[in-house]
Amino acid sequence: MSAERLLHVQEIQDWLRAHLFDQVPMAISIIDRDYNIVDANPRFEQAYGPWKSRPCFEVYKDRTEPCENCAAVKTFEDGKVRIREEVGKVDNGNPMDYLVHMVPIRGPLGKIRFIVEMSTDITVVKNLEAEKREAERLAAVGETVAGIAHGIKNVLMGLEGGMYAVNTGIQLGDDARIARGWNTLEENVERISQFVKEFLDFAKGRKTRVAMVDPNLPAREVAALFQERVAQAGVILKVSLQPDLEEAPLDADAIHTCLANLISNAIDACLVAEQSRKFVVTLSTEEEDGTLIYEVADNGLGMDYEISKKVFSKFFTTKGSDRGTGLGLLTTKRMVHQHGGRISFTSSEGEGSVFRIELPRGSLPTPESLTETDTDSPPSTTEVTS
Repeated sequence: MSAERLLHVQEIQDWLRAHLFDQVPMAISIIDRDYNIVDANPRFEQAYGPWKSRPCFEVYKDRTEPCENCAAVKTFEDGKVRIREEVGKVDNGNPMDYLVHMVPIRGPLGKIRFIVEMSTDITVVKNLEAEKREAERLAAVGETVAGIAHGIKNVLMGLEGGMYAVNTGIQLGDDARIARGWNTLEENVERISQFVKEFLDFAKGRKTRVAMVDPNLPAREVAALFQERVAQAGVILKVSLQPDLEEAPLDADAIHTCLANLISNAIDACLVAEQSRKFVVTLSTEEEDGTLIYEVADNGLGMDYEISKKVFSKFFTTKGSDRGTGLGLLTTKRMVHQHGGRISFTSSEGEGSVFRIELPRGSLPTPESLTETDTDSPPSTTEVTS
């Protein structure tokens, strides 16, 4: 490298050392081990106000004592570079979201004497994210209301039909017409009751009760529950339960609901299938490599690819809006996830479907860890270390 070029490089380096601290478009402060700000650039003072002879927690957050879980303390201890989202206050007292990079400065003997904190205002980004979440929430509310209204509308049509049959039967003295109308009324009252219950379970979540139970217990109960229905539908229900399964921490009622939803769907799939054959629904349990497996298989209608993509979508149903709510599989998926498991399926149009619930024993909840819903509370800060 020529002497002239070396001179130019030196000039650039000298300028950077002399001016970059003041010219860089972010707020920079230097903090000592006692939380005091020993130096800061003009951009920092513009954002946070006067800083001399003031501790960082007072300048950044208008606090009278050090912050809990202080990231600067951690950096002094381990020397790691940290990137963290924080919420503080600007000079006018308004809140500000900022992204701060913390870099340790070591002395000649390697001891960390100061930390350079470089913060960038991300309030606009956070506001946009909040607006996006609100827009998505309102869209979800609209979709939910539309789904509820559509479902109830169809049930009301059934109720009106039943009432008409009863009234005309009374006027004509036709007992058979009255009986048909009454049956229609009972069916639709049951449908709207089931719709409301499923929607409440989906919207609010159900209070879970975990206990050590035989994994086969909810399967046996569901099989017994559906014996009369499959007999009336002309469908064969086969049950294959692996014996001697060890007890597991489960919410037996939730597993019962999941299996009941799957078997009910399987029976309906058989009833709407066009081909004439012996329809069979199979409920089985087993354990493989420490994973409990529940499986419901049918040789009914099956699903094509487009329908398969929507089975876990809210208010989507293949049964028709007068029979299905479109919430059963979504509720099932939530309950399975609350148990640390997964639900999957395979389906072939015209041949049937297989739904599989897998619950790894290592991921099963305890009565203390399973909560009423499966939502997670977001942390107050986001931190990355390097």
